[in-house]
Amino acid sequence: MAASFSKLRPLTEIPTLSQLYRSGILTPSALEDVPNASQRLNDTICHVQHDITKLQVDAIVNAANESLLGGGGIDGAIHRAAGPGLLKECRTLNGCNTGSAKITDAYDLPCKKVIHAVGPVYRSIEKSEPLLRSCYRTLLQLAVQNGCKSIALCGISTGIYGYPSMAAAHIALREVRAFLTLTAEGHQLEKVVFCSYNDRDVASYMPNLP
Repeated sequence: MAASFSKLRPLTEIPTLSQLYRSGILTPSALEDVPNASQRLNDTICHVQHDITKLQVDAIVNAANESLLGGGGIDGAIHRAAGPGLLKECRTLNGCNTGSAKITDAYDLPCKKVIHAVGPVYRSIEKSEPLLRSCYRTLLQLAVQNGCKSIALCGISTGIYGYPSMAAAHIALREVRAFLTLTAEGHQLEKVVFCSYNDRDVASYMPNLP
């Protein structure tokens, strides 16, 4: 892990898309089929390469399995950082269906809540995309219902579940945009952070963010 990833990252130090555009890190897309630009969205949506367990936001998303009892990758990292209280609470939830999500307290993490989203094991776009979209819709609704103003998202299903990273990033961004602009509760989220851990994740999000 990079040394800088071990430091807590407050929300005020996570760059918005507006800031990324001004710094030249992000450039407008040359594609013709992208949605119209929105200043509000550019000020709401953020991207950072960091360890999601070190982000000081209201809620972070865990790419969980159906048992909700921990696993490898980001799931294991979140459980280790949160401490035994998280596993104890997860044992009371009776698991979670693929395509859905459940919320818990965060225990020793610097956030307030953990939203455990169970993405699909990738088989095909036709079978897996509806479940991944459902994950994002559910976790965003849970965040608002529980009073969260800021949320950090990880790449759901892109690890051992095999969902192609670029396609998953595209789905995540489109679902977030739809939630923020088309739902009655979308205005209640003030910051949505896409958190990339490795360079592969960064390479998936940067072309899609515009």
